[in-house]
Amino acid sequence: MSVPPPLLSCQGLEAGYGASQVLFGIHLQIAAGEVVSLLGRNGMGKSTTIKALVGALRPTAGSIHFAGQPTARLPCDAIARLGLAIVPEGRHVFPNLTVREHLVAFADRRNGLSDVWDLERIYGVFPRLKERQHHLGSQLSGGEQQMLAIGRALSTNPRLLILDEATEGLAPVIREEIWRCLAALKAAGQTILVVDKYVHRLMDLADRHLILERGRMVWEGDSAALNADRRLWERYLAV
Repeated sequence: MSVPPPLLSCQGLEAGYGASQVLFGIHLQIAAGEVVSLLGRNGMGKSTTIKALVGALRPTAGSIHFAGQPTARLPCDAIARLGLAIVPEGRHVFPNLTVREHLVAFADRRNGLSDVWDLERIYGVFPRLKERQHHLGSQLSGGEQQMLAIGRALSTNPRLLILDEATEGLAPVIREEIWRCLAALKAAGQTILVVDKYVHRLMDLADRHLILERGRMVWEGDSAALNADRRLWERYLAV
């Protein structure tokens, strides 16, 4: 039985800013239905990797394939249309759009899914958004804005959802709500690449973990392997 190709694949990826090289020969793969975490201390290349994946930064070497197509030279909007959505750090909701308008304006069923992320399904995962569907983005709390940013990305029915520091700056009780929602997305079969500093919580969520150190992929494994070697935590994660 043949193994299906990965949904996302990077080979020998290099990227940087001007004369400053940040990524050195990155290799990674994500299969459909997987939840994968990208770990590392601040400044190790996580954000640069994400920028390269979504088309915000053009690689200087290597290849990226998403949904069976080479994307290293495609603009952001073309990659998004293939089914890649990002929830950026800082949320970036529109202050003058209502919750419902956010979720309707970006809706797209491009992937022909039978079980789509429509308005009611998103409200099912985030009931707080349904309660506040007529509120403007500027009237929401930080936690509600984060839920809205995730819901907005889901409304595009992405093949791959990238979450960049989804729990950053949130109160502990709101962080727990976000973790609950991410677990629900995993249970629904959503493919996710997640960057977050709360490694303990990612152990239950992610199928595999990737660790970056100074722009190089230095470790890859599942939660059991990561939990068994606390030297990795001390050396690469500052935990």
